[in-house]
Amino acid sequence: MNMNKYRDIGFKLTPQRLAILVYLEGNKEHPSAEEIFHAVSDKYPTMSFATVYNTLAALSKKGNVLELTIDPDKRRYDPNTSMHNHLICMTCKKIVDIHHDYNIVVPDSLKNEFEITGNHIEFYGVCPECRNQKST
Repeated sequence: MNMNKYRDIGFKLTPQRLAILVYLEGNKEHPSAEEIFHAVSDKYPTMSFATVYNTLAALSKKGNVLELTIDPDKRRYDPNTSMHNHLICMTCKKIVDIHHDYNIVVPDSLKNEFEITGNHIEFYGVCPECRNQKST
């Protein structure tokens, strides 16, 4: 794990926080705070949910993770901070990254004088696993 990108987060890198960072490194599952807590608390039984939540909040504030609010039932976290879009299964809520640049132009008449700096597109569908379950 590249520790240099975490040196300026603004908190002490305790073993529990390092476990959270290791869990997130390269993780493409878009886990919730609860999922992260359950995954790391096996190794660190003294881990508190507050530690997980506060660590994610600090990482999000510093731009080291993206906080996704695309699931109304729970926040998800994405360690991939590069510009990308998401595809969400409407049945199981699985989230998949889409690395494709869609050249969307907003007409000046609709911008309300905003300077647009980026966008995020959410696609919705049903994943193959959920489709297969419906057909059986």
